[in-house]
Amino acid sequence: MTELQNLRRLTGSNFLMPDVGAAAEATIIDTNKAFTISLWRTCARSLLDGVGWTNSKIAMRAFDGGATLQVSAPTDALFAATHLIELSWDAVSAQLADETYDIDAAIEALRAQIASELAPKEVALAQAAQKHGVTYLGHDDKISLGLGVGAAVYETADLPTPDAVDWDRLHDVPVAMVTGTNGKSTTVRLAAAIGAAAGKCVGLSSSDWVRVGGDILDEGDYSGPAGARLAVRDPRVELAIIETARGGLMRRGLPVPKADVCVLTNIAADHLGTYGIMDVAALADAKFQLSQAVRPRGRLVLNADDPELVARSTQFGGDITWFGLKFGQAARDVWIATGSRVAFVCDGQLMLARDGKAMPVLSIDDFKPALGGAAEFNVYNALAAISLADALDIPRSAMAVGLAGFTDSPDENPGRGNYIEVGGLTLLIDFAHNPHGVAALAPAIKSFPSKRRLVIAGQAGDRSNKDTCDMIQAMWTIEPDVVVVAELPHLLRGREPGDLTKVMSDELLRLGASEDGIIKTGTEFEAVLEALEWAQPGDFLALLIHEDRVRTMAFLDTLRQCGWQAGDALPPQNAT
Repeated sequence: MTELQNLRRLTGSNFLMPDVGAAAEATIIDTNKAFTISLWRTCARSLLDGVGWTNSKIAMRAFDGGATLQVSAPTDALFAATHLIELSWDAVSAQLADETYDIDAAIEALRAQIASELAPKEVALAQAAQKHGVTYLGHDDKISLGLGVGAAVYETADLPTPDAVDWDRLHDVPVAMVTGTNGKSTTVRLAAAIGAAAGKCVGLSSSDWVRVGGDILDEGDYSGPAGARLAVRDPRVELAIIETARGGLMRRGLPVPKADVCVLTNIAADHLGTYGIMDVAALADAKFQLSQAVRPRGRLVLNADDPELVARSTQFGGDITWFGLKFGQAARDVWIATGSRVAFVCDGQLMLARDGKAMPVLSIDDFKPALGGAAEFNVYNALAAISLADALDIPRSAMAVGLAGFTDSPDENPGRGNYIEVGGLTLLIDFAHNPHGVAALAPAIKSFPSKRRLVIAGQAGDRSNKDTCDMIQAMWTIEPDVVVVAELPHLLRGREPGDLTKVMSDELLRLGASEDGIIKTGTEFEAVLEALEWAQPGDFLALLIHEDRVRTMAFLDTLRQCGWQAGDALPPQNAT
């Protein structure tokens, strides 16, 4: 039998149920699938009942090649819940192998673990927080009551009793969460700029950093629960805007239980094959769980041009703001006439409609990242940010100031549409890594006049061959003269070195690239060096890089400082 995969605690509402608990995936061969899934449920139920968790729920989801099992559990017994799932699978394996399994011994072991995890003080505070209507966040080395300026944070080793807490001082601050396949980071940063223009101290968590006001608290991928908690626990924060990536949602559940507005930017193939998410429909279901977090008087913001989101919109019973570029004017006019909120483009203006009136926010020409409309993906991001801000009743004047002052510079929006000039070259630094994201870049890249174009292609090992080929096909629409295929040695994720390099190179050859038009390198930074050595004045280099962005930016700064021009020899690497 295959071992369990992705055994995990779920500390928030999640894909399969709104309760905390634990989950795991198992590989199950199709010939025995129905029986094995039924047996797994039975074994899990026996263990749950045996430890006294008779009210705990079980959720199961079959997918191509396996199944997910999830159980609900007491908030102070989540590690025991993961062990329970592990033991339930051991019981399944034993029975399928016609071996005996000591269920009583398993139950005794679980009871001992549950007793060791008991945290009555934390449970009491969680219950009191619910009674007082403030957010409780726990399950780590700290617990917090309330959010931002209204929060109190305690070490779990030194918790007060509920009676010792000054509940009158505690409250929540407005929270926005943003998910989707592409555009999350930029939308979060645009919304933060709007919030700052409205005079708010914004706490922002994203895939590059956690920032409060102008202070970066820490750098790294903070698009999961850890980043959200770092932001919302800061005592300066008046408004929290949280990037919520698929990985964090599947691994831990919602990072905060409730939000005033939740935004879904778009759904496209990415990260398929993990956590049992095998196709775009399942991915859309997983991301749409964000709708569960919208407060009763909050709003859900959806991309009206995304069929997966439109199809799921009927599952949400609250207020929806729609944004988009391509939905029909007739539908838009009906929404506006009925008082619905809509963000759209008309006559070169970013528009917002609410209460039956459509009003301009900003000219697209005044929103620099849109490149006059050529960067359509950033127009979508701006509309999403406008919708988010409007849901928080931030005035249009602040929207205009925030958007007009935002630039896609490496400092303000690192790795997202950073266009820079170096040595007679135009360079794009971008994180695009899936077909949808790469295809969105093509019109913007082709809007720049250039003598020749070069693109760097790299891919993480957890992407399928099909997804990788789809990305290369999207890249080919850029019409590059040369593609540098880069190995990502730190992102092999189970692949053999050279495997994806061959997949990408073979697909390029199939599409019509010549052998001379493909350069292979062992790392992304080597790819950057190859691109710069190849380049001549007037060329455009699309550096689509994952791992080596910081090193690349430092080297490009060195080239500027030393007056390097395309065609010159590159300075020694130790000069960086």
